[in-house]
Amino acid sequence: MSLTPEIIALLTLDAIFCFFGLIAWVVAFRIAFHWNAKATTPLQYTLSKQSYLGAIIIKYIFMLKLPLFAFFIYTCDKLSSIIAGAMCAAGVVNSVDFGLYLTLFKLLNLYLFGFWLLLHYADVNDEKLPFTRLKFVLFLLFSLPLFAEIALEVSFFSSLNISKIVSCCGTLFSAASDSYMSLLFVVDERIWVGLFYGSFGITLLAYGLKNRLLLIVSNALFLIFAIISLIIFFSTYVYELPTHRCPFCLLQKDYYYVGYALYAFLFAGTFLGMGGGVLALLSQRTQPRFMRASLAFNTLYLLSISAYPLVYFLRNGVWL
Repeated sequence: MSLTPEIIALLTLDAIFCFFGLIAWVVAFRIAFHWNAKATTPLQYTLSKQSYLGAIIIKYIFMLKLPLFAFFIYTCDKLSSIIAGAMCAAGVVNSVDFGLYLTLFKLLNLYLFGFWLLLHYADVNDEKLPFTRLKFVLFLLFSLPLFAEIALEVSFFSSLNISKIVSCCGTLFSAASDSYMSLLFVVDERIWVGLFYGSFGITLLAYGLKNRLLLIVSNALFLIFAIISLIIFFSTYVYELPTHRCPFCLLQKDYYYVGYALYAFLFAGTFLGMGGGVLALLSQRTQPRFMRASLAFNTLYLLSISAYPLVYFLRNGVWL
């Protein structure tokens, strides 16, 4: 293992997350099995106080993990300078067999913990505390991918071999790749782009109909097709190079860190759409604020990413 200051910081925070996560897990376990909002027993009084402790721990874990996701990518990007063949974070992540799964676990946990906070917000703003038991049961489930992510991260940094030659992002995100990524290139790029705009159209329909289930499904589809179309089509216009399709290089200084804004729009919009939809199903009440915010962020992403090929065509008169 090569211990850089960034890796030491990440591993130290992992240890802190484990410690406080276990405390929250014990609290959640007690509340999941003994919570009774109508009871006036000493146990219920104790659980009420412990629920605040558990909620604060979970909230701060999420608040730290949100910037740490970007810091993890930054760390991998920085490590690319000492790993032969790697040109950005993509090469470092893929230098370990489960590196991509670790990245997906991190993204999954942000969505899960974000939804937990939405549920917590709805719970504490209702005097009957209708979701207290549910939210701690969910934390028991959500803690599994959290601990899995921590274990994978420790194993990931332990497995990094700086003397091993890895593939650069130009090789990984191409039709010539021998990984599952090459399967995306079997389908015509116009189909992926069409699915991207089509899924956005379905989200508009879901907002118009105020259909909660359709809202969840359409935002999930929009997220999937947005990422695929970004790799296959839109990224080439950001880089103005037909062979460069890396979704990680968007976060680099050479491209004005535009990836941070694009991913923030996409993840915030789809999270609010899916999270707001699930919360509306649970509470049986429409969540107009989440719907409006989701629509705004999704639209910002669509307009921002669509501007790149349009501007390129207007300037050069050809498509890549």
